[in-house]
Amino acid sequence: MKRGWISMAAALMIAMTGCRKDDPPDVKAEAPPAPVVEKESDPSLVKVDHPEQFPVTTAGSRAATNDLTVNGSVQPDVARNVPVISLASGRVAEIHARLGDEVKKGQLLMRVQSADISGAFSDYRKAIVAEQLSKVQLDRAKILYEKGAIAQKDLETAQSTEDSAVVDVDTTKEHLRVLGVDAAHPTGIVDIYAPISGVIIEQNVTAAAGVKTLDNSPNLFTIADMSKVWVMCDVYENDLERVHLNEFADVRLNAYPNRVFRARTDNIGPILDPNLRTAKVRLEMDNPGTMRIGMFVTATFHSPTTQLHATVPSTAVLHLHDRDWVYTPTDGNRFRRVEVVAGKMLDQGNQEISSGITPGTRVVVNALVLQNASEQ
Repeated sequence: MKRGWISMAAALMIAMTGCRKDDPPDVKAEAPPAPVVEKESDPSLVKVDHPEQFPVTTAGSRAATNDLTVNGSVQPDVARNVPVISLASGRVAEIHARLGDEVKKGQLLMRVQSADISGAFSDYRKAIVAEQLSKVQLDRAKILYEKGAIAQKDLETAQSTEDSAVVDVDTTKEHLRVLGVDAAHPTGIVDIYAPISGVIIEQNVTAAAGVKTLDNSPNLFTIADMSKVWVMCDVYENDLERVHLNEFADVRLNAYPNRVFRARTDNIGPILDPNLRTAKVRLEMDNPGTMRIGMFVTATFHSPTTQLHATVPSTAVLHLHDRDWVYTPTDGNRFRRVEVVAGKMLDQGNQEISSGITPGTRVVVNALVLQNASEQ
């Protein structure tokens, strides 16, 4: 009987042992312990209990030019902007062009019905009649003088009157020409033509609107010659030493990112923006036909010298608060967050670092994981 109880106990122990072997492993028990992160008094420092969970790597090096890339926009060349004005006041009778139209030199833009033109024609016709009368009187005075009927001073008076009448005719005729009409074709309508070929970038007149003369009134139209344009860039004060007159920059349009244009540095503004601490840099370039006023661009100024830049895995760069950071290990189990200036994306998942760290610096491979752990 005693032996039977012993046999049953042994069988039960064997069965229990076999059941333990078939149970699935406890994953949580085998996982490494969760890192405990302690924040230091310095906000850029973090302390972890298991730093081995955050692999580090050594920053490589890459020879690169010290290029400067800035933002800007396309603007018209002020020297190629031509206003369209009317020297005669009146009312708009017809408009043949609108804002944004491309026009050719000599193209009819609008017609103005003007009382000034009518008055100028009246003065011209009166001057012609007066000149004809003075000429007849001069011819009569010459005959009378030859017969001794008048004195020489009377002949000189008639000659002076005729000369003055001729001047009045020429003056009134020139007045008509300045107002934009032909003296040989009397009319109360003046035609306004495009002075140059280009694009209408400003329009301040509508149908049936009144037209004033040049007494502080706006231009009827403004035409811009878009064959050459300006690229106005904002360059920070600390970067001005890298921009030089007459040097060329690569210009890329946001609308055509795969095309690169060449522009010459034409002017570096002498006045800084007191708030942004930037200067206006003006680039001049030929318009290939795709550039439009107000387009956003990026301009890259190339440096003739090269320097070594650090390269790190792209995961080592943390984008936070519109800035770029990397984590570097310090003494013991601490990591320091260092601000850097990230550059171009490179092959094999690497990224260039323009400044902040040097080649050979050790950085955390995945900065986002460490950042998330520090915020928990």
